[in-house]
Amino acid sequence: MKIEPANRLKTVNEYYFSRKLKEIDLMNAMGKKVINLGIGSPDMPPQNIVTQELISASQNPKNHSYQSYTGIPQLKNAFADWYFKYFKTILDPKNEILPLMGSKEGIMHLSLAFLNPRDGVLVPDPGYPAYSAVARLVGAKIISYNLTDSNSWYPNLSEIKKNDLQKIKLMWVNYPNMPTGTPATTTVFEELVEFGKQHNILIVNDNPYSFILNDKQLSILSVPGAKDTAMELNSLSKSHNMAGWRIGMLAGNKEFVSNVLKVKSNMDSGMYKPIQLAATKALKAGKGWFDSLNKIYAIRRETVFKMLQHMKCIYNPNQNGMFVWAQIPDTFSNGEELSDFYLNKANIFITPGSIFGTNGNKFIRISLCAENSILKEATERIKNLKG
Repeated sequence: MKIEPANRLKTVNEYYFSRKLKEIDLMNAMGKKVINLGIGSPDMPPQNIVTQELISASQNPKNHSYQSYTGIPQLKNAFADWYFKYFKTILDPKNEILPLMGSKEGIMHLSLAFLNPRDGVLVPDPGYPAYSAVARLVGAKIISYNLTDSNSWYPNLSEIKKNDLQKIKLMWVNYPNMPTGTPATTTVFEELVEFGKQHNILIVNDNPYSFILNDKQLSILSVPGAKDTAMELNSLSKSHNMAGWRIGMLAGNKEFVSNVLKVKSNMDSGMYKPIQLAATKALKAGKGWFDSLNKIYAIRRETVFKMLQHMKCIYNPNQNGMFVWAQIPDTFSNGEELSDFYLNKANIFITPGSIFGTNGNKFIRISLCAENSILKEATERIKNLKG
């Protein structure tokens, strides 16, 4: 007897990093001491007051019950204050903010809330693989749109308009961009909002990288009229070193948020209250917190730049975020070949750009989520390969 899995699983594969980590674990078990520069999981802790709040709140016996599907008022108010302070965006905490268990959860919730089978969804190439994976799981039709170096990694709306836009329901955008490190701009957001209004398309900006090596925070919702056609995902994973805590948010007009809540309320029973209280503390962090993080990331980025010079890769020194995106030299046919070369020859794992789309074939992405001493060791290993 064999129980067959659902047909939808035939449309997706195991996540690339899940498969690669198994390979790296095997190499480490063989004593090869692989330096993993692939995944963007912050290696530093959140503020001490945040962990202390978690401990304190967990000791209160009244904090262990089921929670509201919509999040506690303290957390929603803190998100609203955070957006007003840094993004200059006004959000009603009562009905325009929905806390999430990480923004990745929001990708699935939004897709279930707005996409019917065969509805079109615009997905960036290169872009976060989850956009395409979730679209396949819900039976939507993926229409990839190109992000290219020649267009500064921004959407070419004239090219996108060549599609049959009547069949397209949703468009994923991600600025500051991952994997390319391209910053957000008000002009691009204004153009996207106008595009969404003209063609009745929901524009969703995935915005978790605004505070890493970036001194200008922007939200698509700050554009006048944006709430008519746009929503935004955000997260504390990168900005506050809380990736494993799984705290994110979705923002938009109350009708859009209400539709997502219909999905979310059928999939979980609320977030643990002490985590929500700790997140509230985290959101009150001042500019000094982000400055201290960015001093560390800036040092690490300079080391990665030196590493890339030894690899003869080309990079833009003005990137945002916790990764560095670089074009590979002509000695390699694609980023995966380069990645395998350094994994096998120097025991260093570097993410090939191809996992983000075909426009990433000639690129690689290096994570800054490793101590500078480790990055220096990786640089030395690469340098010694040349000699």
